[in-house]
Amino acid sequence: MIAAADRLAAIFATAKAEGRAALIVYLVAGDPDAATTAAVIDAISPDVDLIELGIPYGDPLADGPTIAAAGQRALENGMTLDGALAIASDAHARGSAPILFFTYVNPIVQYGAARFAAAARAAGAVGAIVPDVPLEELDAFAPAFRAEGLSIPLLVAPTTPPERARRIADASGGFVYIVSRLGVTSARRDPDIPWIRAAVERLRPQTDRPLAVGFGVSTPAHAAAIGAVADGVIVGSAFIDATAGKRGAEAAAAAAAYVQSLRAAL
Repeated sequence: MIAAADRLAAIFATAKAEGRAALIVYLVAGDPDAATTAAVIDAISPDVDLIELGIPYGDPLADGPTIAAAGQRALENGMTLDGALAIASDAHARGSAPILFFTYVNPIVQYGAARFAAAARAAGAVGAIVPDVPLEELDAFAPAFRAEGLSIPLLVAPTTPPERARRIADASGGFVYIVSRLGVTSARRDPDIPWIRAAVERLRPQTDRPLAVGFGVSTPAHAAAIGAVADGVIVGSAFIDATAGKRGAEAAAAAAAYVQSLRAAL
């Protein structure tokens, strides 16, 4: 079994060797339906380094209006945790870009941490981001993930004190997710590039893990500016906006065009 941390390290190493930051794109499983999600994953896989596949959840903590609405559409159309696992498994079998789940503590606990970890590994995933798990409670399910060779990248917020940021980076699996601003995800405000540069520079000496930046990244210019200082660029709300109201091949074409513009900027 290849550890997910090694797989994630290889993703960032490949991007670095190509002189660019890794491109990470977030989408919600089942928005607006499972077939469209599959088509979009296939369309963007040649141009992204990692896909965050969100498992829709009715009480999200970090999701802004765009992602929350996408999750609600997916839930209304019958998407479940098992359904998201099936989407990932089928995509992996088709040779998709690596998939990293994005979910919350409650769905994992209700499903069973060991059961979820085993299912995620079987689906070919490299791990999961769980934004509402505090560092002190990580061991509640991290052992189950590690036993399956899965990573749990952790988040560093703008308000995180330096010493705590170092501890989070130490515990983070695969890479460290730097949140670019306070609040929830959204593409409606420009990221503060000088702050992001300073945040990356503060954390860089504290860890050898790649540093990826998300929240508020929406344009090729944003991606280029952040990619110049960070190891990875994470795009979510703006990607969902790019495919809003579209299904099937139309959604896939819009997704591919948007992702290609980001990749070109990097």
